[in-house]
Amino acid sequence: MLEIALSSEAPWPDQDWDALAQRAATAAIERTPHGELLTSAATVEISFRLASDDEVHTLNKQYRQKDKPTNVLSFPMVQADLLETITQNSDDGEVLLGDIILAHGVCVAEAAERGISVEDHAMHLMVHGTLHLLGYDHIDDDEAEGMEQIERDVLAALGLHDPYLITED
Repeated sequence: MLEIALSSEAPWPDQDWDALAQRAATAAIERTPHGELLTSAATVEISFRLASDDEVHTLNKQYRQKDKPTNVLSFPMVQADLLETITQNSDDGEVLLGDIILAHGVCVAEAAERGISVEDHAMHLMVHGTLHLLGYDHIDDDEAEGMEQIERDVLAALGLHDPYLITED
């Protein structure tokens, strides 16, 4: 079972972000080989934080040595290759998959650049962050291609645009 723990702060507007995070994370997990996490007897928790650019900037500098805010940060708590074993052998029936933090200003600016709603872009970033928690990455071209294809599939299932579609002007 998937459980979402979400916290948000200003300037994120009041909205049902919990429902968006639940939809995004569920759709991402079910389109990977880790789909069994959704029906596991263990409670699998993802923590989402909707934060300010300043908070994300601080975290990005501290953990990634990048002195700027970024759109989304993911902090996995479980190695992807151990997910099945951990859910089967969880002492208390709970597994914290990890934390995902979104930066408001960066998210708003990127949504405006793409001509999409902040909610749609936030859902994309939630999907992206969830895939990172599952061990997907985009460091090299092959990994990036695989992760992007999963994102495309997930976003299509959610009725959202393809962020990697290149259009001719």
